[in-house]
Amino acid sequence: MYRKEIIDAIRKQEEWDILVIGGGATGLGTALDAASRGFRTLLLEQSDFAKGTSSRSTKLIHGGVRYLQQGDISLVFEALHERGLLLQNAPHLVRNLSFVIPNYDWWDGPFYGMGLKVYDMLAGKYGFGKSGRLTRDGTIEVLPTVVRDGLRGGVIYQDGQFDDSRMAVTIALTAIDYGAVLANYIRVDALLKNQGMVDGVRAVDELSGECFEIRSKVVINATGVFGNAILKMDDPDADDLIRPSQGVHLVLDREFLPGNHAILVPHTSDGRVLFAVPWHGKLVVGTTDTLVDEVSLEPRARNDEVDFILENASRYLVRPPGRSDVRSVFAGLRPLAAQQGSEEQATKEISRHHKLLISVSGLLTITGGKWTTYRKMAEDAVDRAIDIGGLPERESITRYLLLHSYDRHVDPDDPLTVYGTDRVAIRRLMPASRESNISLSDKVFISPAQVIWAVRHEMAMTLEDVLSRRTRILLLDARESLRVAERVAGIMATELELGSDWVDEQFEAYEKLAENYILYA
Repeated sequence: MYRKEIIDAIRKQEEWDILVIGGGATGLGTALDAASRGFRTLLLEQSDFAKGTSSRSTKLIHGGVRYLQQGDISLVFEALHERGLLLQNAPHLVRNLSFVIPNYDWWDGPFYGMGLKVYDMLAGKYGFGKSGRLTRDGTIEVLPTVVRDGLRGGVIYQDGQFDDSRMAVTIALTAIDYGAVLANYIRVDALLKNQGMVDGVRAVDELSGECFEIRSKVVINATGVFGNAILKMDDPDADDLIRPSQGVHLVLDREFLPGNHAILVPHTSDGRVLFAVPWHGKLVVGTTDTLVDEVSLEPRARNDEVDFILENASRYLVRPPGRSDVRSVFAGLRPLAAQQGSEEQATKEISRHHKLLISVSGLLTITGGKWTTYRKMAEDAVDRAIDIGGLPERESITRYLLLHSYDRHVDPDDPLTVYGTDRVAIRRLMPASRESNISLSDKVFISPAQVIWAVRHEMAMTLEDVLSRRTRILLLDARESLRVAERVAGIMATELELGSDWVDEQFEAYEKLAENYILYA
């Protein structure tokens, strides 16, 4: 993934078959689906891959127990099957995780036990394991720090967990393996038209300032919460198709919930669900679900959202977490598909199904959905793009397509497992120096070799790219990420052949960014 070669390819190609705007889960999946069918495919991302929503999830690949409660059987069925395909196609990134619902009322056990049997049934051959009932002692054994006063037992079930931004990078690498051209930091600022039909975009390289006019038979708007802005480039009077909702997560030390089991709280104080999930040696707790009117690449957690999570977590954890215990706080925006008359609709009731819209101009927009169903969303989008662009009929092959660096020999204790078979090459980057694979931090694993790999092979262009998305240290411990930031910037500068001024600029920008992830008492 060398940027010069990518820019050259954009300059030289007269027309693409499919141009995808947006480098999140849906856009990357669409680029992979299109390229693997043999179409000339280009993807443009205004910032970094998975910069927004796709790196800020609850880190779950799941069917959605709460959608089952809402009676949305078709969504749960689709998501459970896609969950199984993800484990099949990327076992180095997706793993089975046991969830426990603690029961404090006598009817909770039978109620959730029956519901989760339906969950198991819908998963069919793609199931991760059977659900079951736990006694009070059994619940305490797997959740040693759960509140015991009034505890009657629990229900245990299986679901999936993953590293979202690592999955995004892996999908990007797979698309490139199939011939797609992907570029981050290239922003689309206008749609091009011929006789009223969209036939390309005008874009600018945010790093160099170079402008491009790029032609394509089909343009796909896969920009998530920014989708409305692209729709209005096409038609200033277009109705909003996306209703953004903010989700906030807090990251705590694992001492708050030791062991390998997660907690699902099915009913918080406002009727939503809350997860406490072990992830990369920490505990991710969330999420909120708050409608917002403005979208941003860096949404910020509100105090009431933070207080909501801490208050509800305290009802289930023996040691109530406080603001000073939070290692990082991050917020993401969900691109919910807007519905007529839904302004006052609670976010938990807005459909998570994905939607496709074909504008009069031929612009194809895909929105809604969730990480788990990205592959199916992409398949549906490319199927429709074939019709719009008059492209040759070709079936999708992604259902059984193994993702880049596929590796079924997974060591959960190896921090490089998420790189799959590439981890061998990462360890060999600097064979003359044993320090190349020693972590720069004693709190979160991040090695110089990872930084070098990110620059050489994963198009990491900024310090934030490495600390937030190629590695996850910003989300795991924001203060610790600041401690190693200058050294990481120095390693990057050597690779990019840039000077000390670049290091200073990057550190200053990152320091300002990281403040949004630090929670002060």
